[in-house]
Amino acid sequence: MATNVTLWVNSDPFTFGTLQVSPHPKLSLHYLKKIDSYVKTKGDSGFPRLSFPVWKHIACNKLTMAEDLAWMYFEGFDLLCHYEPEERLQQAERYRQCKTKKEQDSLRNQTSVDTLQFLLYLFIQQVHKISLRSTLMTGEEWPTRARSPDISGKTSSTSKGLDENTCLSFVLNNLNDLMLLLTDTITYSGTTNDVLLTIDSVKALGLLISGSYDGCKTVHSLHEVTLQQQVQVKCGYSKISQTFSFRAFESWLRSNLADNPFGVGNCVASGRRLSWPTTGCDSEGKPESGAKRGRVATNAHFTTRDQKLIIISQVCKQTLAKMSTTLTNSRVKVHRCHYAFMYLLSPMKYVSIEKCRHSTIVLGPVATTVHVTSCEDITIIAPCRRFSISGSTLCTAHLMTPTRPLILGGNDSITLAPYHTNYSMLEDHMATSGLATLPNVWNKPLCVGPDHQEGSPVYSFLSPEEFFMFVIPFEMEGDTKEFPGSLPSKYENALVTRQKQIKDWQRTVKEAKLNPAQKQQFQTLVESRFQAWLLESGHKRQVDGLVPVPSSPTK
Repeated sequence: MATNVTLWVNSDPFTFGTLQVSPHPKLSLHYLKKIDSYVKTKGDSGFPRLSFPVWKHIACNKLTMAEDLAWMYFEGFDLLCHYEPEERLQQAERYRQCKTKKEQDSLRNQTSVDTLQFLLYLFIQQVHKISLRSTLMTGEEWPTRARSPDISGKTSSTSKGLDENTCLSFVLNNLNDLMLLLTDTITYSGTTNDVLLTIDSVKALGLLISGSYDGCKTVHSLHEVTLQQQVQVKCGYSKISQTFSFRAFESWLRSNLADNPFGVGNCVASGRRLSWPTTGCDSEGKPESGAKRGRVATNAHFTTRDQKLIIISQVCKQTLAKMSTTLTNSRVKVHRCHYAFMYLLSPMKYVSIEKCRHSTIVLGPVATTVHVTSCEDITIIAPCRRFSISGSTLCTAHLMTPTRPLILGGNDSITLAPYHTNYSMLEDHMATSGLATLPNVWNKPLCVGPDHQEGSPVYSFLSPEEFFMFVIPFEMEGDTKEFPGSLPSKYENALVTRQKQIKDWQRTVKEAKLNPAQKQQFQTLVESRFQAWLLESGHKRQVDGLVPVPSSPTK
C-alpha cells in the first residue's frame, strides 16, 4: 500500500522560539559546529544533554554573551519542550522557595536541554538576520519584512512577523547546514563522501519538521514518518547500520516539504468562520460609526488538539468576549484590530498581537509566549510564561510572568505594570497552563538588541498613582473570587490609600445631612461629572461596548 507522505515546517520554533532581533553574530554553522565538538568532550554534562553550566561557559567565554542573554536562550528553548502542567508548577514552587540569587543559580545549574535540538534552536535564530544583499535583489524596503496573509487572504508587505513561506524558505535554503550540524563527520558510508545521519539526528530534526503519512489525518514526528516500511528506502534508511544516507535523506526532505496544513495560510483558505458575538454601541444604543465585527476563523474542525489555530482580524470599535473549548489550548493570532476591547478568557498555547491600535486585550493564561509587534497604544493584561514586544509604541502590559519580559527592537514608550484582574475560572486555567502566581518578575525586563541605551530606556513602570484594579465585567461560574497572589507593596498601598479616600468622602457626604432635594441635586452633579470623566478618559467606549447591538428587524 502506497504511503502518502507530507512534511512541513513546524511553526512553533519560529513563532515563539526565535527572537525578532538580529541574531548574535556567532550563532552561525561554523561556531555551532565548534560548540558541538566541545560539548562532546564534557561527558554527560555536554552530550546528549547540555547542562546550563556548560552552556553558560560557552556563551559567556567563547561567544562573549552576557549571562542574562545566555539564560534567555536556554529558557527560550525550554518553552518548546513538552512538560505536564504539574511539572511546570513544581518547577515554579522550587524557584519560589529560593531566598537568594545563589540558591536560584543552583537550581539553574541543575537544568539541561537536548544538545542537538538546542543547537538547531540557536541556528534558526538567523531567520531574523537582515540581508542587505537579498534586499537589493528583491527591491523591498530595507530591512526586509515578511509578507503575512490576513484573514481575508490579502498579504501585507509591512508585517514584521514571520509567515510560513519565510520559515519554509529558510529551512529549504539552509537544509544542508541544518543537517550538517547534526552529523558526525568522522563516519562515512560506502558511497564516497556520503555522510551518515544517526536516528538521534533525525529525531533532533523533528524539532523543526513534522509530517503525516495518511493524508494529514494524524500528525507524526519526522522520525516516525521515516521508519514507515514504504518510506525507508526513499529516505535512505539502512536497517543494518540503523543510519540514513545524508544525500538521500536531504533529497527526500526537499521533495516532500510543503506548506504547513495547519498554519495560517490554510486556516485563511480552508478554515471555518466563527460567529463569535461582538457588541458596540454609541450613547443612543446604535452601532457606532465605523464599527466592524471583524473576522474570526479556526482550523479546529480539521486538526488535532495540539495544532489548533484561531485568527482574529479587523475587529474595530467592538467588544469581543469569549471563553470556549475551541479557544482552549489554541494558538491565537490577533491582527489589525483597532479601538477594540477583547476578553479571551481561556487557557491558550500562544498569542501573537500584530498591528493593533488603541485597544485593550485581556487574556487568559498563556502557556508559552505573548508576543506584541507593530502595535500602538494598546493595553495587554495577561498571565503568561513569557512576554515579548517589538516595533511598538505607547503600549502598556500588566503581566504575571515567571520569566523576564523581553523588550526587543523598535519600541518606544512601553509601560510595564503588575497583573491586576481576575475572573472566576482564572486559577483553574492557570493550573491547566502550568502557571503559578510566583515567581513573578514582570518588573525585571531584559532589553535585547542593538538599539537600547542604558541612559534612555524605552520602558518605564506604571506609577502607583495611576494604578487601579481592572474589573472584568462578566459573570461566570468558578472558584476564583478574588485576585490571586499579591501586589507589590507600593501598588497595594496606593489602593489602600484610595479606598480610604473613598470612605472619607462617603462619610463627609453622610455627615452633610442633605435634604432630599439636595441629595437629588448632588446625585445629578456627580453623575454629570462621571459622564464627563468617562468621555475625557476614553473609558466611555469601553462602557458603551458592553451594550448589545440591537438586532435588525429584517434578519
